[in-house]
Amino acid sequence: MSIQVYGIPNCGTCKKAFKWLEDNAVTYEFINTKENPPTRAMIEKWVNSLGFQPMRNTSGQSYRALGEVRNNWTNKEWIEAFAKDAMLLKRPLFVKDGTAVLVGFKEDAIREKLGLSTT
Repeated sequence: MSIQVYGIPNCGTCKKAFKWLEDNAVTYEFINTKENPPTRAMIEKWVNSLGFQPMRNTSGQSYRALGEVRNNWTNKEWIEAFAKDAMLLKRPLFVKDGTAVLVGFKEDAIREKLGLSTT
């Protein structure tokens, strides 16, 4: 199983996820989206897996700067926006075996989405 975690090092939710993954002996690769932003093709694949709504970082400055026009955007418009500014992506974003499975961090959800046992 291959797991990538996309985010930024100083994100509090990312830090919680990293600690949990390490405490549970889950091997993962961290990709800093500021230094290595995902490609448009990757983002399109993620949006097709998860939808754009859960992927939006609605608490960030980049999101607020978009204005109200963002409320009527299509998948295609969100894909373009995410590709131009990775800070619009909610963090962390988990990719398992090439497929986006989860954004954000909740222990129960991560166990389920990564196929980890509860014991």
